[in-house]
Amino acid sequence: MVQTPTKSISIEDFLQLPETKPASEFVDGQIIQKQMPQGKHSTIQRDLVNAIDSILKQDKIARAYPELRCTFGGRSTVPDVTVFDWNRIPREDNGKVANVFALAPDWTIEILSPEQNQTKVVRNILHCLSHSTQMGWLIDPEEELVFVYLAHDPADKLEQPRISVFEVKEDLLPVPEFAKSFQLSVGQLFGWLED
Repeated sequence: MVQTPTKSISIEDFLQLPETKPASEFVDGQIIQKQMPQGKHSTIQRDLVNAIDSILKQDKIARAYPELRCTFGGRSTVPDVTVFDWNRIPREDNGKVANVFALAPDWTIEILSPEQNQTKVVRNILHCLSHSTQMGWLIDPEEELVFVYLAHDPADKLEQPRISVFEVKEDLLPVPEFAKSFQLSVGQLFGWLED
């Protein structure tokens, strides 16, 4: 991510600025421009959205979105993939999908790009988890592994998210409960890079 040196502005002022390419995010009063996706990132992003939608969208369970701006909890971020439970997708009065998503996704997925600051990406995932997101994935194409972040267990008095790493090709990746009909192994995910 490229941090744009600016004075601190409000989220309302940020949302009035023209969109940038690649997208800019608003975090802790600062504007941070994302890195331009490269080949591995774009391949995984496209194939993952298509795979999720091929299972969850047809039965109106959930829908996946690439590069969707989500504004909530004082931040405005653009995760690589967001998945929303069908009943939580913002809609206009006519039933069509709304343009503005002023809520946390149910599942947030980030794909690490070369030279991207992993700490900033993890902070965005943790921000989502603290605002009702059920699960976050951090996909590392270079290492061919996935960090899975689960929202904290209400029985856990420390209220810390749980983190697991998946790197064995045969391992099925965990998904949120609403998406249980979607199954994907580590090998299938990174196999898209060979197709």
